[in-house]
Amino acid sequence: MKKSTLFAIIVLALIAIIALWGVKSYNQIVTAEENVETAWSQVENQYQRRSDLIPNLVNTVKGYAAHEQATLEQVIAARAQATAIKLDATQMTADQIQAFNEAQGQLSMALGRLMAVSEAYPDLKANQNFLELQAQLEGTENRITVARNTFNEQAKAYNVLIRRFPKNIIAQMFGFEKKPYFEAEAGAEKAPTVEF
Repeated sequence: MKKSTLFAIIVLALIAIIALWGVKSYNQIVTAEENVETAWSQVENQYQRRSDLIPNLVNTVKGYAAHEQATLEQVIAARAQATAIKLDATQMTADQIQAFNEAQGQLSMALGRLMAVSEAYPDLKANQNFLELQAQLEGTENRITVARNTFNEQAKAYNVLIRRFPKNIIAQMFGFEKKPYFEAEAGAEKAPTVEF
């Protein structure tokens, strides 16, 4: 075999190996990005579940605490604000996640005030519908925490994948960008105070 033919075969083999590596790397990055988007969907799903429970909770409390109208209206307004913010998992930024988190935090504070109102009404606290809704809401809050943690884990795995050499070359070639994390609100380390 001629040296030029052998050299051509070696060059073609190297090109084929690099191309296969590039395709494999690209597919790994796409899979990781899809995992981040799926995890974000679960975060939104759990927040939606909480949002869906709120009207039933408000209506149950409304029957017992009619003069607590301001608290009920705050919950309804906070729910409307929280559900108005929609994020596209493919285009989200850290600022968008922060705005989403702040709106959800306002809703959490309003719900906390609503739960505090329930303490003043022994009949309400004993009402089976209220107890079930309260338990579902607590369970949903736990699911939200799990979904947010899963999102952050998937975002971390994706971010590490696109920043490590040599896959960062493929990521840069195809425009894959770092995903933001879901972070706690400023001051979240302090216990909330409920005042009326």
